[in-house]
Amino acid sequence: MAPTVLLAEDDRAIRHALERALTLEGYDVTAVADGVEALASAHRTPPDVLVLDVMMPGIDGLQVCRVLRAEGDRTPILMLTALVETQDRIAGLDAGADDYVVKPFDVEEVFARLRALLRRTSPDGGPLTSDAPETVPRPLPDPRFIDAAGIRMDPRARRAWRGSRELELTRTEFELLELLVRNAGIVLDHATIYDRIWGYDFGPGSKNLAVYVGYLRRKLDEPGAPQLIHTVRGVGYVLREQ
Repeated sequence: MAPTVLLAEDDRAIRHALERALTLEGYDVTAVADGVEALASAHRTPPDVLVLDVMMPGIDGLQVCRVLRAEGDRTPILMLTALVETQDRIAGLDAGADDYVVKPFDVEEVFARLRALLRRTSPDGGPLTSDAPETVPRPLPDPRFIDAAGIRMDPRARRAWRGSRELELTRTEFELLELLVRNAGIVLDHATIYDRIWGYDFGPGSKNLAVYVGYLRRKLDEPGAPQLIHTVRGVGYVLREQ
């Protein structure tokens, strides 16, 4: 089977050109335009390797990298960057990136670095982060569900639960909660949420998002239990238990 690549690049011309080049090289490519989409795609269908632009609006490539590593995801990550200073590369490596390509790049260099990353995780080369084989296989998560902060969702059936209690949600409430769950622990700014849920930024004067967050909080909150949706004043909202 063709190796799967998740490509996140906000520059449309670079994204389309690199997606085409990778496809012609024999990769199965999923291309997205920002970090929010990258995390959602990585959670939905984990790729064999990620190619992330460092500087993207909203959630950048470094933040995507940090989130995946914090979740225990060891998928190889190749960063694309226009930043050439040593401290910038150190920041990326500290975030969990495996390799760097500096823009403007030669596509053949991208191919070579991807081949090297994939060799490290192949059965012959051995997994990147494992010192010894595991003797007890880990149970695989049920791919139907997404879980975070005590919330479980079945996107295909459009059902959601907090603990054992099923939530009765409207279509917009469900989509908003799904976005927050898929990006648990990440502060999503107002513009990103408006774009993903409504496809349009209603501007700083709109109360539409605050109204729906209020609806969700009333349906999620339980006496004696921690609040899950937190307001980050002047920025947006984040889903976390504390």
